[in-house]
Amino acid sequence: MQPQWVPTEQDIADARITDFAKFVEARTGLVAPDYHTLWQWSVDELADFWHAVWDYFELGEIAGEVIAEAEMPGAQWFPGTRLNYVDQLIRQFRSDRPAIIGITEDASPREVSWAELIDDTAALARTLRSLGVQAGDRVAGYLPNIPETVVALLATASIGAVWSACGQDYSAKAALDRLGQLEPTVLITVDGYRFGGKAHDRRADIAELQAGLGTLRATIAVSQLGLDVADATAWTDAIAYDEAAPAVITTESVDFDHPLWIVFSSGTTGLPKGIVHGHGGVLLEHLKAVALQSDIGPADTFFWYTSPSWMMWNFQISGLLVGATIVCYDGSPTYPAPDGLWRIAAETRTTVLGTSPGYVLACMKAGAVPRAEHDLSALRTVGITGASLPTSSALWLGANTGEHVQVNSISGGTDVVSAFMGGARTVPAWPGELSTRFLGAALEAFDGTGAPVRNEVGELVITKPMPSMPVRFWHDDDGKRYHDAYFDMYPGVWRHGDWITITDRNSVVVHGRSDSTLNRHGIRMGSADIYQSVERLPEIAEALVIGAEQPDGGYWMPLFVVLAPGAELTEDLKTRINTTIRTEVSPRHVPDEILVAPGIPHTRTGKKLEIPIKKLFQGAEAARVVERSAVDNPDLLDWYSAQRPGTVS
Repeated sequence: MQPQWVPTEQDIADARITDFAKFVEARTGLVAPDYHTLWQWSVDELADFWHAVWDYFELGEIAGEVIAEAEMPGAQWFPGTRLNYVDQLIRQFRSDRPAIIGITEDASPREVSWAELIDDTAALARTLRSLGVQAGDRVAGYLPNIPETVVALLATASIGAVWSACGQDYSAKAALDRLGQLEPTVLITVDGYRFGGKAHDRRADIAELQAGLGTLRATIAVSQLGLDVADATAWTDAIAYDEAAPAVITTESVDFDHPLWIVFSSGTTGLPKGIVHGHGGVLLEHLKAVALQSDIGPADTFFWYTSPSWMMWNFQISGLLVGATIVCYDGSPTYPAPDGLWRIAAETRTTVLGTSPGYVLACMKAGAVPRAEHDLSALRTVGITGASLPTSSALWLGANTGEHVQVNSISGGTDVVSAFMGGARTVPAWPGELSTRFLGAALEAFDGTGAPVRNEVGELVITKPMPSMPVRFWHDDDGKRYHDAYFDMYPGVWRHGDWITITDRNSVVVHGRSDSTLNRHGIRMGSADIYQSVERLPEIAEALVIGAEQPDGGYWMPLFVVLAPGAELTEDLKTRINTTIRTEVSPRHVPDEILVAPGIPHTRTGKKLEIPIKKLFQGAEAARVVERSAVDNPDLLDWYSAQRPGTVS
């Protein structure tokens, strides 16, 4: 196989990672003739590497050690060092380029200058302080991807309070399942959002959210749709966002691991887990991932199609940490046509565009030719995450976006709010593969015995700590849930839940999740959310949902239902099931098909066999994915095997 993209000598010379390698050589004497040598040093000499990252980005004085405890879980990074995530953004102030370009489906692009961003952050922080918000308090967002959401995060972080958000495509109930755990003091929200040419009024959902968040002192409201945000029949005591009084930006210095934000797991096995990340860990990891791995800097416009519900929103915001312009888009990627993202990229002169394999496949099926239909001359890199990118899609991107556009497929997770592996500007890109392991990520593939393997499938593991690993889980005082989530299989080693192959050329192939998280259009959702809604319908006795990645890059998400006695799967019932999921969970997670099943297989302890059923529909044999003696009704496995496309009963 030939690489689809190879860096030129100029690419390598101009790359930020090349400059970083020279910086490392000057301080340590390390000569790194290639990326892999630099990577090996970064994981062998972990403290030296992260100290170099700190100094390279001129983050200030370190109080003492880089890492006091290196065990997992429990690593202690930069003890005694104090900082604030927002300080790095303030240092990037400039007047020649906007900080944010805000895009909606029905309006012209809105540029937000660096001065406006910092002033708005200061004003909102002053409002939060006036409401009694202090360091450690939680501020919740129920917002689409708009510039005001960025301001809300920064204002919260600047005073040492803790940010957490859900996109407005989540129902009030789904948002309460997440934000309700945090006992927030303030809710920041908007009247609604736009998607697919329609305005979605969320005022009733916000009223329900207010009622469910008993700790709220106030709600701060933005009028995005032009609706009355002070309508007492819909909301209670809303403060208008644009009435915040001017102020001068100040930041609260906090400990390195002081909580910056709380992001949520998908909720596969119950309530979503609140994952707490610290100011310092996020700052270091994102500077490395954005500047060194993605080669994003002050001359760039960075646009990743995302939502505040997804960690890629947090990742994109960190483009501001290196002085880049970021694009916030509130709308559908296929509106008004399948090539919607390419049109926005052209209009904004985007240099680094991020999307998902599903969107790429949709463009392929629509016959789109982005490079012929839009001026993409500024585009340098297309980033991909959310699922594995098939070879055919990678080749299509290479042929249809530009002469020398790098396809940078990355993979990581909400758990570390970053990527473990992806591209670098100095490494070739191979179709269907991720180019390399990220610096500082001691990533290996383990077999079932805990031995590293090459050129064969294994569990993705991280053998040494990273600064952006969770500070803790919310409401997990003894750390048991955190330990069980990552360290139960291989003690002292992080098991992530992906199946991967590391090749001889140090690229990585991702084969999919080894857990049951649904990942539709790059937005992760837990099956528990769907079960809680669907199984309340009187006609449904039980349900099972899976999300199976397809060889062509598609994603098939069927919902299997066991009907109550006397019930039939009529068109009316199908409509009610889909409507229930759309309104109570998320419109992005309406199933592709609804199929009547004779039963749902469980473990002997009552857990639905989501992972084995998913593997069956991806071509595995039943005997290889589950031990029949461990199933409460093993005959059901035969029925599910017979439902696979192409299977003859």
